[in-house]
Amino acid sequence: MSDAALPSVAEVRAAAEAVKAALDRHLAAVESRIGDEDPAVYAAFNELAAAAEEYDELLYDRYDEVTPFEIPTPEDGVPYTGPAEPAAFSVLIRRDYAVVEPPRLIAQAERVAAHDRDAELALDGGTAGALGVLFGEYEPDEIASRYKEFGLEEGDSTLWIAASEEVAEPGEWLGSPFGHTDPQDVLHRFDVSSVFDEETDDFDEDEEEEAGGRAARPGLTPA
Repeated sequence: MSDAALPSVAEVRAAAEAVKAALDRHLAAVESRIGDEDPAVYAAFNELAAAAEEYDELLYDRYDEVTPFEIPTPEDGVPYTGPAEPAAFSVLIRRDYAVVEPPRLIAQAERVAAHDRDAELALDGGTAGALGVLFGEYEPDEIASRYKEFGLEEGDSTLWIAASEEVAEPGEWLGSPFGHTDPQDVLHRFDVSSVFDEETDDFDEDEEEEAGGRAARPGLTPA
């Protein structure tokens, strides 16, 4: 980098002052926090992280030096910035399944259709109609607990609890039920995936020779 492109001494000093101010704001937000997930603390955290990164870059460019600390980003990369006292919330759930035994799935739907005229009309002989019949008869939680009986195999799943300032008007979001959720409004998130088991197995193998090693198993991961 040429001398002309180097940040000035004043720019580096201004960045250092910005870090000091951000530290003060972060401490003040922590001291006056409201609950464990106060959005003011998250905002101050992000401001501090941005100020520290800017100072570190300028310091390196000007003096070829770095700071001795690093501010980590949140695990999911999306801090909560929604209302501190939400008046309402939405529960968004996605569960993936593989249809591994279509005949079993169809047979279960046919049993339902044998006692329900509407279900009989909806059953088209394939898995698409069978799924409509079964989900019309059973609650999703029941299917989740009995998925093997229906010839299914579990995949990944996630559950989001998203906060809002007010309850939505009837019918307001039905046209696009999952299209208007801001990740920054998600208070808590719980993920289940076999990949967590695989990561744990890899960790166990890597640490097998180390005394006292123990792997974490994040089957449910809060945001």
